[in-house]
Amino acid sequence: MADEVPFEFLHMELVAHIHNTSTKEENDTCIAKLESLGYRVGLSLIERFTKDCSRFKDELDMMKFICKDFWNLVYKKQIDNLRTNHQGVYVLQDNKFRFLTQLSNGKQYMEAAPKYLAFPCGLIRGALCSLGINCIVTAEVSAMPACKFQIQIQRL
Repeated sequence: MADEVPFEFLHMELVAHIHNTSTKEENDTCIAKLESLGYRVGLSLIERFTKDCSRFKDELDMMKFICKDFWNLVYKKQIDNLRTNHQGVYVLQDNKFRFLTQLSNGKQYMEAAPKYLAFPCGLIRGALCSLGINCIVTAEVSAMPACKFQIQIQRL
């Protein structure tokens, strides 16, 4: 647990710093910066985590790795649910997402949730890009602290 708390504090301070150093009109730019930072971290982490793994069979195998192993290494728990339509859309559901549990279980902080989910979206996108999957990752919060990450695979 000792290594989890600094990561949470770092994330909270990163979000606060990026949003406090910009104007309210630059909100989309702040989210893009956080997503970009997450992307870069995801690229690096997946290389480190998969260096001793065997090759993945297919796209679904990679998604299972993200849900079980990658998420466990980063957030100390597995994704609660993985769904797919077998046409390039995957939904990863975390019923108690670590970065949202610190906010509140009420609805009053729902508008603040996107800025706390930008970094994890980038983290997923970066990890999958490093594995050879080009995608768009979005996050949705319907009830705090649960969130869903939707991954739309970009076919070439």
